[in-house]
Amino acid sequence: MKLTIDTEKKTLVQETAAGREEFPLYSDQAFDLIAEQWVKVGWNQRYSYTFSWMGRPVIQLPEDMVRTQEVIYRVKPDVILETGVAHGGSLIFYASLCKALGKGRVIGIDIEIRPANRQAIEAHELASYITLIEGSSTAPTTVAQAKSLVKPGETVLVLLDSNHTRQHVLDELAAYHDLVTPGSYIVATDGLMKDLHDVPRGQSEWVWDHPTAAAAEFASTHPQFVVEQPAWPFNESGLTRNLTHWPGAWLRRLP
Repeated sequence: MKLTIDTEKKTLVQETAAGREEFPLYSDQAFDLIAEQWVKVGWNQRYSYTFSWMGRPVIQLPEDMVRTQEVIYRVKPDVILETGVAHGGSLIFYASLCKALGKGRVIGIDIEIRPANRQAIEAHELASYITLIEGSSTAPTTVAQAKSLVKPGETVLVLLDSNHTRQHVLDELAAYHDLVTPGSYIVATDGLMKDLHDVPRGQSEWVWDHPTAAAAEFASTHPQFVVEQPAWPFNESGLTRNLTHWPGAWLRRLP
């Protein structure tokens, strides 16, 4: 695909094997095309590695964080479980929402929680909202420990943000999906990998080896779940597509 932006004519031209299309530069179609490339270039340039939340690095696209906040406000989970801890910024983000809502707590799982990160998380003002579990997210002992922290009848939201290979995500979906309550979600993050196989920092196998493929495969064998991007609760634009690192990520459990 070739995109040509003409700021003088205020046009965007898209050329593909199927032909040539021209759009007004200030149009929804042009925004979507530019956004796709912006997200890819931003990922390659490590744009998401430039943010923090309440003092802790949070390696997420801000747009994904805001959309997740919209879901958390609507679902109001008692438990938010996340695999993949890194610096702990996401855990602190979720904990801050729990505090603001007056309900909820956070469970963070990682195969290795580095001592400096653990110390910073446990010393944070919101540490009382967070429980850390160190171990492989798919190990039976880790899964059992996480499930023991969830009380019967609690509303649970699960986010998978550890190893992003298709098989590992499938294994995590198998391990944690039964925690998810009807109307809530299990989220297979970072499926943007499928669109990054040809960027400098990408890998060729990402064409097929990515979380979006895992989410689709899981949904095909678990009819109680559907791949469904949460609706925007507010939209006064003509836009409908997320700027996201998480395409095809949101698996909603049906009533």
